[in-house]
Amino acid sequence: MKISKASVVIGAIITIAVVAVIIVVSHTAMTGEKETSLGSAFTYDLKGLYKIDPTLIKYKEANRIKTGFQNVSAIATDSKDHIYVAGDRSIRIFGDNGNILSEIKLADSPRCLTVSGNETIYVGMKDHIEVYDLRGIRKARWESPGQKAVLTSVAVSGDNVFVADAGDRIVLRYDISGRLVNRIGKKDKARDIPGFVIPSPYFDIAVAPDGLLRVANPGLHRIEAYTFNGDLEFSWGEASAGIKGFSGCCNPVNFAILPNGKFVTCEKGIPRIKIYGENGILESVVAGAELFVRNVEICVPDEHSDCQSGGIDVAVDSKGRILVLDPLGKSVRVFIRKFA
Repeated sequence: MKISKASVVIGAIITIAVVAVIIVVSHTAMTGEKETSLGSAFTYDLKGLYKIDPTLIKYKEANRIKTGFQNVSAIATDSKDHIYVAGDRSIRIFGDNGNILSEIKLADSPRCLTVSGNETIYVGMKDHIEVYDLRGIRKARWESPGQKAVLTSVAVSGDNVFVADAGDRIVLRYDISGRLVNRIGKKDKARDIPGFVIPSPYFDIAVAPDGLLRVANPGLHRIEAYTFNGDLEFSWGEASAGIKGFSGCCNPVNFAILPNGKFVTCEKGIPRIKIYGENGILESVVAGAELFVRNVEICVPDEHSDCQSGGIDVAVDSKGRILVLDPLGKSVRVFIRKFA
């Protein structure tokens, strides 16, 4: 077979480019420094992405509650606006002004929790759910859904308990006795369900005022709405480093729903907390990366990173306050609107 001069030249160019990329990757892997000699085309420039139009920021930090934990994992509120923080091997309950009210000791490390309307506490461990009353008495321990289970979120609506399992990339629907009713979100082309893409252990759920289950699908950069029987009704969100979208490999990592039905979303990589309307249109910003510098440092943001830590959790109360659980500050940061 005859090889043309043009083919040789093209092959040489490709080889040089591949070698250059290998050198850069090797340098980065060994030194932790990013080589920039290949030019801006090979650099994920984020400097401009930290800047947020000040007119979009409608909230301010009003208080900071130190949890006293070495590690924190989840936050929730109840009907009295008490704040529940899961960390280490316990749950601490704070008043809305930050004073500690009580503590529930656990046998293992909690990963997620929620409080039902009748003040029953559902706690997600790595691979199973435990149920407690406010006195700290354990009422039940449910069976693990499987060896791969990594439970990351729990939500309650009436007699339904929903559990997000990041290990199996599925949402499990139980009744209040712990009996599995059905699974939600398995990939199904016939039902137009794409399946959940979960690159890192962040997979959040909540039931909205309209009665639909909302599920964060971080790998697809969107929030999806399901019926309790598992039908996908609609979704919103887009992959974008711009403020209107969700950046990086996999966001949002967590979200909460305000009393008026609007969504509070949290992102890792470039830590941003934002408010979206029920239709998925960005309305305002709560806080940007400048308030979470340490979170940026431990999770260098780029379009491929599936960093496993630094994710911010969030809850809201009846007053519309936004309660941000900062995993590095081990604190609850309370944000309120600048103008009532």
